[in-house]
Amino acid sequence: MNTADQYLKAIYVVQRAENGPAATGTLADRLEVSPASVNEMVGKLADRGLVDHEKYKGASLTDEGIVRAREALQTYCIIERFLANVLEVEEFQAEARELESVIDETVADRLDTIIDRRSDCPECFDPESDACEHLDFCIENPAN
Repeated sequence: MNTADQYLKAIYVVQRAENGPAATGTLADRLEVSPASVNEMVGKLADRGLVDHEKYKGASLTDEGIVRAREALQTYCIIERFLANVLEVEEFQAEARELESVIDETVADRLDTIIDRRSDCPECFDPESDACEHLDFCIENPAN
């Protein structure tokens, strides 16, 4: 998953949580980057037809952007569930965020066979807890 996919995933999650466009500031907080970085990437994503952006309103995914975001979120959920449920990594969310940019589709597909992903993925991702609803691991301090 590349940086663009991480932005698409973040926009998708924020849009679901807020029932509307993803504000630049919210995306900056979620991605732990500056608002200027968000504006730059949202502009690039808009140029590629993945995002519609209205100044002062936020970013919304196009149909193609939604497909890419769902694929990125599904990969993230696979990594997260593997770390939490199989390896029982305590800081699985932080680790999943680190790994999502380097795990390719082949590795994600192989991890998927181990975790027995449910058919509702990535809809199983809960924006409020910032985690998959099907985690067996207890979430004490979810990262935001």
